Amino acid sequence: MRLPLLLGLILSLLACTPAPQPVVRISGPTMGTSYHIAWAGSEHDRETLQQQVDARLVAINRSMSTYDPESELSRLNRGLLPAGADGWVRLSADLTEVLALALQVWRDSGGAFDVTIGPLVNAWGFGPQARPEHIPDAGFIRTTLAAIGSDAIRLDAGQQRLQLQKPLYIDLSAIAKGWAVDEIAAILEQHGISGYMVEIGGEIRTAGSKPDGQPWRIAIERPPLQDDGREVALVITPANTGLATSGNYRNYFEEEGVRYSHTIDPASGYPVQHNLASVSVLHESTALADAWATAFSVLGAERSLQLAEQHRLAVFLLTKEPAGFVQRTSTRFNALFPLAAETQEN
Repeated sequence: MRLPLLLGLILSLLACTPAPQPVVRISGPTMGTSYHIAWAGSEHDRETLQQQVDARLVAINRSMSTYDPESELSRLNRGLLPAGADGWVRLSADLTEVLALALQVWRDSGGAFDVTIGPLVNAWGFGPQARPEHIPDAGFIRTTLAAIGSDAIRLDAGQQRLQLQKPLYIDLSAIAKGWAVDEIAAILEQHGISGYMVEIGGEIRTAGSKPDGQPWRIAIERPPLQDDGREVALVITPANTGLATSGNYRNYFEEEGVRYSHTIDPASGYPVQHNLASVSVLHESTALADAWATAFSVLGAERSLQLAEQHRLAVFLLTKEPAGFVQRTSTRFNALFPLAAETQEN
């Protein structure tokens, strides 16, 4: 009689144990790319959350897209936002916050991250216009350099207003996607969701764990042996943080045997020539991870590691050496992922 009694007790306990929540997934187009969101929760939240996510992303695009001619940022770039007699222009809370973060990284990176660099990006053929037949000459570069510079931006974040010391073209594409990831994560948390992954155009934020209790696992890509391939350098579990990766190995062109990267140095006006192929940054702010990844792509490995140590940033770099790709990491990264620090990529 004991076996049936024990079996009945086990079945009773199993019946009382709640079934694990499913992984709910939604996706859609945004910001010239796409978003993918997964969370541990109930399917009945899917429609409500997708509506809120889509609405928030539409609002962000209307504020800071450079592809929408009627966005707030596009109108600012064309001088169409009303200014007071003193030249101050009122901005939305969203645009003010992203500009403040962009200027913070501009200062901390010594100018390597500069949201006014768009005219140079366009001149080298990496903007929305058609690529020019030839690379720009030195005179044109000098003239264009004089027309850029975040030092000409005066931002009063407390009053949500901006004053430009000269006409500028501001492009927030190197920070806006990361910031949007943080905004979407905030929506999930407002719904009581503690385990999730949010990705927009390669910028990622994770929190908590999956329904089975396992952490979210994220692969960091390594430059492939062939241009159209994909390889994994490292798989990490970046709990409760944002991750952004920037690379110089996919978007480029060649002319007369010279390869020109899409990453333009704001100091020289020319594409970077160093051997840093890829950099990944982890930060509690995905927006700051996004911006720093771009700054480090400009600076190269040595200066990037110096700044990473100075600002206690978790950074994973891959440099192109004669023998192959070599992994380099910051102290903060090694503390977060000690096993990764023991592996050298070749």
